[in-house]
Amino acid sequence: MRPFLPVAVLLFSLTLPLSARTWKQAATGKTIEAELIKVEDGKAHIKLANGNTAQIEVISLSLEDQQFIASVEKGAAGGSQWPAFRGPKGDGISPDTGLLTAWPSEGPAKLWSYDKAGMGYSGFSVVDGRLYTMGTRGEDVTVVCVDISTGAEVWATAVSKDDQAGYNAGWGHGPRSTPTYSDGHVYGIDPKGAVVCLSAETGKKVWEKHLVDDFKGTSGGWGFSESPLVDGSKLILAPGGQEAGMVALDKLTGEVIWAATDLKPGKAEYATIIPTEINGTRQYVKLFEQQLVGVGAEDGKVIWTSPWGGKTAVIPTPIISENEIYISSGYGVGCKLIRISADNQASDVWENKTMVNHHGGVIKVGDYLYGFSDAKGLICQDWKTGEMVWNEKGQFTLKGSVHVADGHLYALNEDDGTVTLVEIDSREYKQKGQFKLDPQSPNRNPKGKVWTHPLVIGGKLYLRDQEYIVCYDVKAK
Repeated sequence: MRPFLPVAVLLFSLTLPLSARTWKQAATGKTIEAELIKVEDGKAHIKLANGNTAQIEVISLSLEDQQFIASVEKGAAGGSQWPAFRGPKGDGISPDTGLLTAWPSEGPAKLWSYDKAGMGYSGFSVVDGRLYTMGTRGEDVTVVCVDISTGAEVWATAVSKDDQAGYNAGWGHGPRSTPTYSDGHVYGIDPKGAVVCLSAETGKKVWEKHLVDDFKGTSGGWGFSESPLVDGSKLILAPGGQEAGMVALDKLTGEVIWAATDLKPGKAEYATIIPTEINGTRQYVKLFEQQLVGVGAEDGKVIWTSPWGGKTAVIPTPIISENEIYISSGYGVGCKLIRISADNQASDVWENKTMVNHHGGVIKVGDYLYGFSDAKGLICQDWKTGEMVWNEKGQFTLKGSVHVADGHLYALNEDDGTVTLVEIDSREYKQKGQFKLDPQSPNRNPKGKVWTHPLVIGGKLYLRDQEYIVCYDVKAK
């Protein structure tokens, strides 16, 4: 059996690369955290924290590691994976290619629909031929697993009770968080703060925690809505409150690794945490109502902060490009770009109200940003200057959510579920097709909208309105 290379055992405490995970040698129990590059000739090629590479005999690894490698190889052969909200990189950009570049007048072909997802706005994770989402069925917050080939339910697990109290606020009930898949497990958060880890194979509960009961967290007015972040062996969550604004748990046991006790943000708000490396330090970036923060991945210490004048609800996920970070909020607040200096000081590059993004998300493609801005419709914004390049304010491009795949923007109108295909061009708006989601829920709260973000993965477009998930074929023939 071939051991880890000697350099590897010295690197346990160093900063990890973006897609790092913990690997274990079966015979010795030694562990190391590194990024998988490829599998070739029975060897796993990994990238260490200092940028060096190493090779490990696959057969020398733990059974869990061998299963992980098998799932990666299966994914490479059978289609791409989408394990978390906004994807593995948190950028909202699908790796798909070879998709339709224009739609027929009736839209792409419908493959299947599923009508038991439950009430709520949870999005999708898709891994190894299965789709995972959440919804409230009756009084139960439920994690659901669906076969993407047929739309048939594989399993459904009730994880908590939904009394709708407090967070409903007239816009409809049910979970808003998207479950996250990692190494054979699915992680979910309900609106009241229940955190669960389930077996992805069977749906059986492995462990559970509670953001309020265990960490004295404080939700926003619409409940806990962030999607869980898995980073290597850690599950990262933001309870908010005045005791520990962010926590890291062991993803397999739920045990606390660290708690960010110097972060006391009050309301958790709704934005999902994004991992990154800035100035050689692995960190987690989170947008709260009054501040954007970077928290050290190893110890939970606050590295830097930047003030933010959020109002009512701060929702969109931050976008990170090297040492620059873009944020936006609705309710008239606007957007800004900040830069982290070599000494970890945050400064504003620019700030304006060009993009006032409520909750449909913003996506960076090249040097430009695309998303819906309140009162301006669908817009293209220059990353470097913050200036608007173009906007389209029509009946179906007024407000909603966005997703990017194969050089095109999938823009979902929240009012009636119309999806518009837009060729990405920083010079002008180029519409290439349009159709309406069907069926839609007759049970949606009258104030509710079609708020679940669209997803394209494996040549399929997934849309949701409450209990209905609909799958369309967008692969070019």
